[in-house]
Amino acid sequence: MSKEESLECSFCGRKKVETDLLIAGMDAHICDKCIEQAHGIVLEEIVEAEEVSAEADFEVKKPTEIKAFLEQYIIGQDQTKKTMAVAVYNHYKRLMQPKDDKSDVEIEKSNMILVGETGTGKTLIAKTIAKMLNVPFSIVDATVLTQAGYVGEDVESILSRLLQAADYDVEKAERGIVFIDEIDKIARKGDNPSITRDVSGEGVQQALLKLLEGTVVNVAPKGGRKHPDQKFVEVNTKDILFIAGGAFAGIERNISNRLNRQAVGYSAAMAVDNVDETNLLQYVIPSDLKTFGLIPEIIGRLPVLSYMNPLDAETLRSILTEPKNSLIKQYTKLFEMDEVKFSIEDGALDYIVEKALEYKLGARGLRSLCEAILTDAMFELPSSDEKEFNVDKEYAEAKLTKSTLKKLKAAS
Repeated sequence: MSKEESLECSFCGRKKVETDLLIAGMDAHICDKCIEQAHGIVLEEIVEAEEVSAEADFEVKKPTEIKAFLEQYIIGQDQTKKTMAVAVYNHYKRLMQPKDDKSDVEIEKSNMILVGETGTGKTLIAKTIAKMLNVPFSIVDATVLTQAGYVGEDVESILSRLLQAADYDVEKAERGIVFIDEIDKIARKGDNPSITRDVSGEGVQQALLKLLEGTVVNVAPKGGRKHPDQKFVEVNTKDILFIAGGAFAGIERNISNRLNRQAVGYSAAMAVDNVDETNLLQYVIPSDLKTFGLIPEIIGRLPVLSYMNPLDAETLRSILTEPKNSLIKQYTKLFEMDEVKFSIEDGALDYIVEKALEYKLGARGLRSLCEAILTDAMFELPSSDEKEFNVDKEYAEAKLTKSTLKKLKAAS
């Protein structure tokens, strides 16, 4: 037998002729079959390490740490940040409670409802929380939901999206966060219970009750009606944190009436002293939501109530420049990628804020105004030899013509 034929794998003992490939080392050999097997073991170890790491990432941060993280991305809204930090902290402490805990104390969920004008950051604050906690997060729009059996989406579709966000990992999805946007659009049409069916209002609220409280739901992973032959996945909602948000346009009237602001007569006394009439939302209480059209049962399942302050000039100015991913920092980075040094003067920033307030465009409007001002430059500069671009107030005024502002106002 030749020396080459006598070679064998040091791991499994296969002769060279029995292998497709035998790799030689200093004083040992390994065949292709053992390499494949070892590769599989390495991959398994990596997956297990990632799972352990994911569990480690799921470390519950203290409320002050949660608020500090939110400060990097969200300007103002101190009260809401505090309220949400405490609600999230308590919710995840609840998840960390040992299953073999002998005490009879059962901690309930801290589902939350946010009331605030459009563009004040309701969705952003929920997204930022999810980013910090490294949990699956999904945003659903309550306007498309209808009572089961009617055209539209069933309430269970909320969980389909959460499952998709968790890569169909049910265990991961069961500790996720769901943000239900436009919750005010499913308010019933009057304060009295409906005689006829209100399929996209009160009907949806009633369908949401068990979901918010905690129940096992059969979820169609790909959405219910388009794939009727798919298998259902059981999802337990008792550990899913639900945050609802809505503009509740006109709720200020309910608050004002409750505070007796519309007092009649020359000497009629106001019921509450020192009421800030520019921000009545800060006085919102659950009974105002009931008057608006949310049923008492759903208000009870969203126990944490907070509000978003309207954005003033100072806040809008800060939003433009201060957060970690502020608009100006984003544009600076975009121009930097084309090797263009971008700068913007204070006068131009103040002008953008002034127009956003004047046209009631809110924080979303800041982006629209910036795009309108910078589009021409972003089109031309990548192909030119210019290496510096400065925006002053005159440039901003020239780009924001009256017709442009009218279009932006119509789109908002």
